[in-house]
Amino acid sequence: MTNYKFTLAYDGTRYYGWEYQTDRDTIQGKLQAVLSRMCDAPVDVIGAGRTDAGVHAKAMVANAWMETSFSPEKIRDYMNRYLPEDISVQEVRMASERFHARYRAVGKTYCYTCFDGKIKPVFNRKYVTLLNAPVQVAPMQEAAQYLQGEHDFRSFCGNAKMKKSTVRNVDSIEIVRKGEYIYFNFHGDGFLQNMVRIMVGTLLEVGGGRMTPQQVQEILLAKDRKQAGPTAPPQGLTLVRIDY
Repeated sequence: MTNYKFTLAYDGTRYYGWEYQTDRDTIQGKLQAVLSRMCDAPVDVIGAGRTDAGVHAKAMVANAWMETSFSPEKIRDYMNRYLPEDISVQEVRMASERFHARYRAVGKTYCYTCFDGKIKPVFNRKYVTLLNAPVQVAPMQEAAQYLQGEHDFRSFCGNAKMKKSTVRNVDSIEIVRKGEYIYFNFHGDGFLQNMVRIMVGTLLEVGGGRMTPQQVQEILLAKDRKQAGPTAPPQGLTLVRIDY
């Protein structure tokens, strides 16, 4: 058995997230089906994280232990031949025995994209969130400073029954406007369920004038999900990179 590392890109629009489900299409489910067919034996695929339903990825990393005579290049080509057109294998490499896509990850980068123009975009509509009114970037940038660093992000966790630690380190939040598009770039050691989308939803409340930047600090300290803003829609979120 050899440990293989995969780098993947996918359009998450029609999938119910990363994690395998018996009755729904998921990214992990599609990968395992193709690899199990290739190896003529069950294959478990381990992902670096669990993207939500409708969320995309440019460079998700996964690994799997397999027994095959195929070279890494042939594995890649086989997967790309039989996977749906909205999942692409960018690279396959042999990995060390100790490599684990999830536990060895030390950082993740996400980008959330919004559009607040008057004429809706057509060709990238599945990858941006359309806003009902323009937002101001400067107050959102001020509010984001309160979210940077190591904090207890329980107020920004979508899992109300979370029993494990909700402390995470978000070392960088960059908010940039380019024309009618606003990009929220997050980098941290890890993120809780829905955490990026809840942070974006809260920051958009600030950008729309419905909340002050200082209130974001109060929300963080409250450790209460009900205090934060809404969970932003999934289509605007893309996993950009995994650091090892």
